[in-house]
Amino acid sequence: MAQTIKILSENLANKIAAGEVIQRPASAVKELIENAIDAHARSLTIVIKDGGKSLIQIVDDGDGMSKEDAVVAFQRHATSKISTYEDLENIRTLGFRGEALASIAAIAQVEMRTRTRESDVGIKIRIDGGIVVEIAEEVTAVGTSIQVKNLFFNTPARRNFLKSDPTEFKHIIDVIQRVGMSHPKVDVKFISDDELVLNLKSTDIHNRVKGIFGEKLAQSLIYVNEKNELIEIKGYLGKPEFSRKARAEQYLFLNGRYIVNRNINHAVFQGYEHILEKGSFPIFILFLNIDPRKVDVNVHPTKMEVKFENEGSIYKIILAAIRKTLSHHDLIPKVEIKETISDGEKLGSQFRSRLANTNQEEVNWKELLRPATPLEKLSQESTRSSGFPSTHAKTDNSFGEPTAGIGSRLDQLQEKNEPMVSSINDFPVWQLHNKYIVVQVESGIMIVDQHAAHERILYEQVSERFNRSESKSQQLLFPHTIQLTVADSALVKQLIPLLDKLGFSLKLFGNTTVILDGVPIDIKPGEEGKILQDILDLYKDDEQNLKIEPRERLAKSYACKAAIKSGDSLNLNEMRSLIRQLFDSKVSLVCPHGRPVIIKLSLSELDRRFGRTS
Repeated sequence: MAQTIKILSENLANKIAAGEVIQRPASAVKELIENAIDAHARSLTIVIKDGGKSLIQIVDDGDGMSKEDAVVAFQRHATSKISTYEDLENIRTLGFRGEALASIAAIAQVEMRTRTRESDVGIKIRIDGGIVVEIAEEVTAVGTSIQVKNLFFNTPARRNFLKSDPTEFKHIIDVIQRVGMSHPKVDVKFISDDELVLNLKSTDIHNRVKGIFGEKLAQSLIYVNEKNELIEIKGYLGKPEFSRKARAEQYLFLNGRYIVNRNINHAVFQGYEHILEKGSFPIFILFLNIDPRKVDVNVHPTKMEVKFENEGSIYKIILAAIRKTLSHHDLIPKVEIKETISDGEKLGSQFRSRLANTNQEEVNWKELLRPATPLEKLSQESTRSSGFPSTHAKTDNSFGEPTAGIGSRLDQLQEKNEPMVSSINDFPVWQLHNKYIVVQVESGIMIVDQHAAHERILYEQVSERFNRSESKSQQLLFPHTIQLTVADSALVKQLIPLLDKLGFSLKLFGNTTVILDGVPIDIKPGEEGKILQDILDLYKDDEQNLKIEPRERLAKSYACKAAIKSGDSLNLNEMRSLIRQLFDSKVSLVCPHGRPVIIKLSLSELDRRFGRTS
């Protein structure tokens, strides 16, 4: 019987293993930068072309390598970081597995030049798909320069899975920003397609954050500093008013290494409990220092996942530190104890207070309890354009009930048994808690989520604009200057054709400044810049969770952020217009993100719940 189990060749095994370490150009950038920092580099220059697909070059002024070390460095599991199991238990460097250079060399064309301070001449090595093709002495500067060309050139299936150049660029800038924050004493210069994107000089962490995210965000941050025998916590928390609509600008570092940990993120979020708007997420940049023997960073080849020896205690300490820091800045509301009154007294005082402040935009709840009649006939005789009773009607009792107008007209219509109108536009509608619209229909009532409904309407309108390649924009009297992060600025650059079709008129100024002089007609005045930022945040969040085309992703993000919100007060015309447009939509039952828009309660269901038999 022929042998079926075989040992893979070293070349094939290296290509397979490389897939765990190098998933995209940003992975290669991360590994090479970490090697440079471990080699005590004080200056880094990163150069890429075509989103890192055709070229990645990292130049550092670190320790460099001898000829012997340079040759061995490209072999798998070759490392200078650890040599014993005890070293593995006490890791203080960013790299230690000895896989990065071997993985990169297996799937790219690599050229490295390196020299130590003790040597007069350097060494040059060229590797093509894992095969060494040249080793030669060469005059070069102290440190190491590595060029990675044509990533995944010999694994075309992997290369085909790469995203567009702007998307790959965005992943790379994310990596560089993280390294820039965790090592503020290192100079960082980043050049993409011959354009200088970042030029960060050695400084403290506060000025480094300012250099990356801009002065406005830096000034909104609150410093946190807590230390005990288990952990040291330093960093910055964003004020609630600068929260995002997605988990953007959330950075967590452990012993100088960027990590991802849901439990710690949740602890930070819980620390903001009750002071964030629903659906918002805080900005934070936290640096944790823990004894390396109490954490395991050898969980995954990317080294972004870690395990803590006592994760429950870490959670509680971080939660307490966040709450303490926020409370010291008067961001957590104080609890005031008021004199206790009975429920009846409370209801009576609230009702009288509401009547005393009645205006045309408020609903007279006594009228809502009367039998339903055609709203359009009533509005012609006794209502304003808003559809609510006139506040100038005479009253003859303490409840403010009109003696002439809707009340008497309702009774007259009921006595005459005038027919109900079946068109949904003619039925009474009411707003409930500035969140839901209640519509009476012949067979019961219909409850509409006003935000979800408007989101569905805007999504279909935007999709139609994209299909017709038309834009509806209104010019701003005074253009807005908006400061973005480098990553968000790159995202705007990528999305400009689609943003233009939405109705945004944008001009890029420098690396992080956007001039906004026109916006879509759907956007409320005064929220132009905020909505643009919210759209970008949600777009990035959807990019992680939804594998859909950029056009559809942007349409969903825009519809969500431009739609009326829960809590927005609507007058009668606005409610009826919303319902009318909703039922003109192609899909009216769910919003673009899949949430229900309409709930219908039939009369039979209401009768059943009230125990009625007829």
